[in-house]
Amino acid sequence: MKKGKNANFIKSVSIMLGIVMLVPMLGGCSRKKPESEQLIQVYYVNSSETGVISQDYELTADINDTNAAIKELVEVLGQMPDRMQYEAPMSGDIHLIGYSLNDRLLTMNFSPNYNNLGRTLEVLDRAAIVRTFTQLDDIDYVSFQIEGTPITDHYGNVIGNMSADTFIYNAGNEINTYEKVELKLYFASEDGKKLIPVYRSVVYNSNIAMEKLAVEQVISGPNTDIAYPTVSKNTKVRSISSKDGVCYIDFDSEFLTQMGSVSAETAIYSIVNTVTELPNINKVAFSVNGESAFTFMDYLISGSYERNLDIVETQ
Repeated sequence: MKKGKNANFIKSVSIMLGIVMLVPMLGGCSRKKPESEQLIQVYYVNSSETGVISQDYELTADINDTNAAIKELVEVLGQMPDRMQYEAPMSGDIHLIGYSLNDRLLTMNFSPNYNNLGRTLEVLDRAAIVRTFTQLDDIDYVSFQIEGTPITDHYGNVIGNMSADTFIYNAGNEINTYEKVELKLYFASEDGKKLIPVYRSVVYNSNIAMEKLAVEQVISGPNTDIAYPTVSKNTKVRSISSKDGVCYIDFDSEFLTQMGSVSAETAIYSIVNTVTELPNINKVAFSVNGESAFTFMDYLISGSYERNLDIVETQ
């Protein structure tokens, strides 16, 4: 193997929580254009496997020839750099089977050996690869596959498309920073027509988005006999992001599974009311397998949804 196996227990725990891994402070989250149009930042994992380091690299291919630039960067990221404190994220047993670029999404398909990476190292490698390729003007997102199947996190959730901003900058903090938060979650009443609020204290890694944390808590179920689940526990969050007060959630098709007598309205607003409890979210927009308009229990779901307190059962 190209990397050491001495990652400590604490680093492994952070990945088990399905977090978005932090990387060292390298400037603002926006792309920084180097002085030379051919000069970009190539990202590597540091030798202690705690963060990602960048190094100037001047492309020999025309930076405007995206296919040529991708091919060159694949080779660069597969070669160990001169500096011993850097580790190339695509070297050793990590074999790239192929890649494709469609609609500004670069899809990278790896061999099964990708599964041999430790959880901490896998996220750092992924951060280095995504941040390198998204500097090209024609690439906004990168997705990872293993023999054609999208990669998943520790909980089996499809990780989905990643942008440069997926990976949080952090200056000198520990990888594991845990906080405790009380969430107000909404689950179904016994007849499935109303919502019941349930308060839950959660210890979580501070690098995970609160929107994702809240949605996954709804999926996990109420953990009480006064309320009932609204969403199948097998539901996977394919991606989640927020912009201008709207939280965009893309589920897999398991989300369409009806839970007992729970109505479509109850299921939808269990998510909406939960997420809009967060101070920065006013609306929620749903999609299933990337489709923003879909049929859910004979109802057409499209657009964004605001909080609905009329459906909440009065105590």
